[in-house]
Amino acid sequence: MSAPAVDRPQTLRRRRSGSLTHPHRTGLALVTPAVALVVVFVFVPLVVAVYISLTNFPLIGPYRFIGLTNYASVLTDPTFWGSLGYTLLYTAIVTLPILLLGYGLAVLVRSNRRGATLLRTIFFVPFVIGLTTLSFLTLLEAQPNSGLVNVVLKALGITDGTTAWLVDGPLATGLLCVMVIWGVSGLTMVLIMSGMQGIPREVYESAEIDGASWWQREVQITVPMLRRTIAMTVILSVIGSFLAFTQFYILTQGGPGSDTTTIVMAIYRRAFVQLQLGAATAMSLVLVVITGLVTAAQFWLLRERS
Repeated sequence: MSAPAVDRPQTLRRRRSGSLTHPHRTGLALVTPAVALVVVFVFVPLVVAVYISLTNFPLIGPYRFIGLTNYASVLTDPTFWGSLGYTLLYTAIVTLPILLLGYGLAVLVRSNRRGATLLRTIFFVPFVIGLTTLSFLTLLEAQPNSGLVNVVLKALGITDGTTAWLVDGPLATGLLCVMVIWGVSGLTMVLIMSGMQGIPREVYESAEIDGASWWQREVQITVPMLRRTIAMTVILSVIGSFLAFTQFYILTQGGPGSDTTTIVMAIYRRAFVQLQLGAATAMSLVLVVITGLVTAAQFWLLRERS
């Protein structure tokens, strides 16, 4: 007896289809470009940075391998710890006001009533302009006698109009914090407002029928349901504060003295002023570890709890 006929085209079609839609191969094909980008732009530079941190690389000229000397120098350097302490202080000052102001603005513009779109645009414009432009505007308006800040304060009778904001450490820090809070709160507003608009309206209506006040609805419904969004905004704010550089470089350049020197400003000075790129790279890697630990702590503190 002859063997039963086999539908060869159908069999080949099944094999070809199976090989093309195999989940593992499809997944590998999809993630390969991302993995390649991570390797080229993250892993390779990180390896190079680690190697440079183990040398006395002077940016210009010959260098040699010195092991962990740079790390030992960084960990005993008072400039590093002083700049880190100032960065922590700056982060502590701006994080909560950015969150509270952003949340308040989100509450104000989350509805679709008339004028809400205009208000959203107005509040978001400072973030679109960017900290670089805002820093140059602040530098202009903080000048003694002629700057708008002093003119307004003198008109209100608060100062005599000659305050030199940028040559005094505490005053410069206060001015910088106000500028950053004003400039960044728009992004927090947009993120929180997006989360608010994703909360079902029926939840609020049920709470309103049960007699819940506006404050009770915010505290017992909005805030718990926005926990992940709030956590994300806080983490972004903290990381941005740890990496702050542009506004300090434009307004104070870390002065007067080292009163407003952030950790990134200290790294910049070590690399491009003192031409000690190896030590600066070691400082950068220590900052990466510190930022990672702080971020991990935030994830743990802001995690979802049953």
